[in-house]
Amino acid sequence: MSEKTPEELLAEAKAYWTTSIIDIHPGKIAMRGYPIQDLIGKITFPQMIWLMLRGDLPNAMQAKLLDAALVASVDHGPHAPSIAIARMAATTGVELNNVMASAINVLGTVHGGAGQECMQLYEIIAANPKSEKDLPGAVDDALAEFVAEHGKIIPGFGHRFHPIDPRCAPLFALIDQAREAGVVTGRYAVIGREVEAGIKRRSGKPIPMNIDGITAVIFCELGFAPPLGRGLFILSRSVGILSHAWEEISHGSRMKGPMPKSIPYTYDGPKGPRKPE
Repeated sequence: MSEKTPEELLAEAKAYWTTSIIDIHPGKIAMRGYPIQDLIGKITFPQMIWLMLRGDLPNAMQAKLLDAALVASVDHGPHAPSIAIARMAATTGVELNNVMASAINVLGTVHGGAGQECMQLYEIIAANPKSEKDLPGAVDDALAEFVAEHGKIIPGFGHRFHPIDPRCAPLFALIDQAREAGVVTGRYAVIGREVEAGIKRRSGKPIPMNIDGITAVIFCELGFAPPLGRGLFILSRSVGILSHAWEEISHGSRMKGPMPKSIPYTYDGPKGPRKPE
């Protein structure tokens, strides 16, 4: 094995981290080729998110759809585990970044991952050639396979708090506007509605689409990969996490657990006192 020259070692080191996202030199910052000074005050934060993830700038309707999806997912109250964790962590004296990290770290498959899973389901249906001529049949096939593998809960449908999720109708209206303008195809909106109908066919009762299902429609319509659905949700929910954390810090509370001290937990272990042998 021949030894590398200093020039080869330097070239290898420079190539170790290769990125098309940002180019930085003294006095220069360019994002995807756009000088930062040309973006500041010219584009919105959702447009910046799109640029960083996709490499180009969205048109006005694409940006409006992304913005609406992010706004709709910001918060859902202290009963949401991530928000509750943020508020509890905020009373322990750790720094704000630790509080946010504690909350974000529980946004996994069960809490925070439904949108990604729903996008994956929509993509499976869209990729099935059968869906072009028999969408209900393709949906029924996909639901049967999903239930056999994952159980009866279909991500993106049904809500433990809202009989009808109030966020869905306005987001569907924006999707319809974008479809009429030729910005999106509307294909995933049709698939999403048919999944809702397919669930009713299977269960015999309506289980309406929730925020994860409708934002999954938007992200699919906009061409985002399913894993980015979770990432975008986390970006959105981080705003709620930050606001709840700051509010709890502002209250000056210390060491708050999941329940008030006046409410006991249930102990169902051995009756004491026990003595070692």
